[in-house]
Amino acid sequence: MSRLIPGNQKHLTLEDRIFIENSLNEGRSFKEISRYLCKDPSTISREVKNHRLSDWYHKGTFYNAQNFCIHRYHCKMTNACQKIVLCGVKCASCPTCNQTCRDFVLEKCTRLDRAPHVCNGCDKKLSRCTIARKYQYNARFADRKYREVLTGTRTGINIIQKELRKIDKVITPLISQGQSPYQIVTNHPELSISAWTMYTNLDNGLFTARNIDLKRKVKFKPRKNRKAQISSREIFKGRTFEDFQALGLENWVEMDTVHSSKGSGKVLLTFLLRKEKLFLAFVMNRNTTGAVRLVFDRLEKRLDTYTFLSVFGTILTDRGTEFGDPDSLENGIEGIVRTSIYYCDSMRSCQKPGVENVHTMLRMILPKKTSFEFLTQWDVNLIVNHINSTPRKSLDGKTPYEAARESLGEEVLKKFQLRPIPPDEVNLTPKLIRYNR
Repeated sequence: MSRLIPGNQKHLTLEDRIFIENSLNEGRSFKEISRYLCKDPSTISREVKNHRLSDWYHKGTFYNAQNFCIHRYHCKMTNACQKIVLCGVKCASCPTCNQTCRDFVLEKCTRLDRAPHVCNGCDKKLSRCTIARKYQYNARFADRKYREVLTGTRTGINIIQKELRKIDKVITPLISQGQSPYQIVTNHPELSISAWTMYTNLDNGLFTARNIDLKRKVKFKPRKNRKAQISSREIFKGRTFEDFQALGLENWVEMDTVHSSKGSGKVLLTFLLRKEKLFLAFVMNRNTTGAVRLVFDRLEKRLDTYTFLSVFGTILTDRGTEFGDPDSLENGIEGIVRTSIYYCDSMRSCQKPGVENVHTMLRMILPKKTSFEFLTQWDVNLIVNHINSTPRKSLDGKTPYEAARESLGEEVLKKFQLRPIPPDEVNLTPKLIRYNR
């Protein structure tokens, strides 16, 4: 039957488990649940039995105070503990009956021994049930336990300690002689490990030798953390760099983000108008799609939709996760399309060289490892004004501010909160901004 069910080999999600919990509360069978989820009934049964939550009621209930013996209703035994010589109280009403009586048999519920294996959907309320051990299926608890098992089984190494010591006796002396892991693996195929596995085990400190004992290890620097990229490929349909080149545009806007040091979550959202070389930057408190959308909405309100479309008609950006919702960025506040977004190829920042080059000027003022925690939009506007007041050779000696004033107009630049800086006052050093870092 499992071969006929589509998607049978997929894992259960939290939504599936919530449906299972609700279905159990409504009294549905495993077959009914499996038909809806396109799973085998045995999958549902194992899921419920493996992830059910146990409740042991030590104090019993109002109807059964601490006595869980199956014979308690008809038992007439007295003084089973033999601690009191003259005791006329029945053992069935004594708190120590469960521990002292030799005839004690724990009462069990047949509902827990067969489907559904839990108390969900039981007609008898938990407060009136006299069964000692009860089981409940909770979707969120089950999903959390499933995640713990899923990650826990993938940690560690798949080798026993005895085999590890045997391999260590071969590897450590050869590494001390200057041999590389590839050389060792090639000359000793009986080890049955790859060179990459050996490198990993050396980094984890599983051998007597350390990765610092390798010949070239001291020459390598730690790898930098790459920018998180969009995982869904559906977003790039009609928005690739090839689609952008097919437009044959002469003017467009390049967009990117500049990250702070690890101690701050603030990010700068940057734009570069390619024709005018005009640079814009805005502070975001977090690097998310919602924060980028907030900047877009704020600019549209400040400029109006038509002016926003004329300035930001086409935007080229990278594949960072903060740009992973192009529909929300392209559609304006009133539902009118305000821009078109296209993406560069993966790991090809050279396809938007303009904004990358202007970032070098930005880093003159805000060097790397500088915290943006105390950076305000007023400070960013000051930085942008000094960058836009620097003459460019590509503009025949004009500044980006002057070129933008001719094409966009003075009113648009005022709405961007831009102003010119006298030539002799332009400062592209960290001394321009003084704040606590």
